[in-house]
Amino acid sequence: MNKIRYIVTSLVFCIIIGGFSAWLLIKSPDDISEWERRPLAQFPELSYETLMEGDFMSDFETYVNEQFPLRNTFRRIKAMVLFNVYNQKDNNGIYVVDGHASKFDGDITQDQLDTFNERISSLYENYLADTDCKVYYAIIPDKNYFLAEKNGYPAFGYEYLYSQVNHALGGNMLEISIRDELTIDDYYTTDTHWRQEKIVDAANYIRQKMGMEPVTDYTQQSAGDFYGVYYGQSALSLDPDEIIYLSNEQIEASSIYLANNQGKLVESDFYDLEMLNDMDHYNIYLSGARKPLVKIVNPMGQEDKRLVVFRDSFGSSLVPLLMSDYSEITVIDTRDLNPMMISRFVEFTDQDVLFIYSTMVVEQSTDLLK
Repeated sequence: MNKIRYIVTSLVFCIIIGGFSAWLLIKSPDDISEWERRPLAQFPELSYETLMEGDFMSDFETYVNEQFPLRNTFRRIKAMVLFNVYNQKDNNGIYVVDGHASKFDGDITQDQLDTFNERISSLYENYLADTDCKVYYAIIPDKNYFLAEKNGYPAFGYEYLYSQVNHALGGNMLEISIRDELTIDDYYTTDTHWRQEKIVDAANYIRQKMGMEPVTDYTQQSAGDFYGVYYGQSALSLDPDEIIYLSNEQIEASSIYLANNQGKLVESDFYDLEMLNDMDHYNIYLSGARKPLVKIVNPMGQEDKRLVVFRDSFGSSLVPLLMSDYSEITVIDTRDLNPMMISRFVEFTDQDVLFIYSTMVVEQSTDLLK
């Protein structure tokens, strides 16, 4: 009887392994993982050289791991076991508190802070120092600011970060501190970003500090479910967010232009719903989070009032809430636009200028081009 059980068990095991192996060989490899938002390994080159040097087997192991059938299902099972059986506090560095997913960050280094301060200061010295521009800056806290330390998770020194940035930039720019204007519920539960419909008060606080009246007459439109970056990376069964965008008479009357690869401005949409076919639905705001330069023309704004915003992806959903009063808004992302090219698009004279970045960009300051 034991022998039969052994044979049956071995046979079932061989069928399962053989079946998955055959499935792997006949299935078309996926180009990307929508869950993890990254490209997946493809079948490696098979040649005498790659075999002899061991590259083929190493690359094939990676290929099998990333293209294995039902990979996401197995990732989810693993994550559920780690959280619910072994009571592990995170999976892939991602933890969940009260339905909000966030990711551990290492402590920010002095080099990262110095690089951020130097690159922002360089923009000021090269373009703004000898102008009549009014210059402001704001640093947006990431989700760990609200979640990590009080729930026993690692968090870097936010107070030190803010003090160092203020020490470097405060002499030339007016700080707009928005930390007290935000709560964790202003952010998506499955993503890094803040929710546009939740940051109207924070936007109005920025407007007030820049000498403008608040704006509240927005209508809301839903773009459907939003599975943020932490949804796939954690492999947990999290409830999706809803992605909502705001509009009003001025937004609807305005025109938006994006700089293409040839440096020409091409008309686009404030909210590009075609981006719902993209891996990251947050890209509906200003037609994408990483656009080097965006220009907005507001026919209902004051003719002599213009705004320039240096920003990261958080600025994509914020800028529409700041544009009232301005006839022209230029939005710049120096992670993709070489600062030496800025003068081709903007002549700085007497504009309002806002530098607004999340603490995540301060941590990854080498992404800012110099």
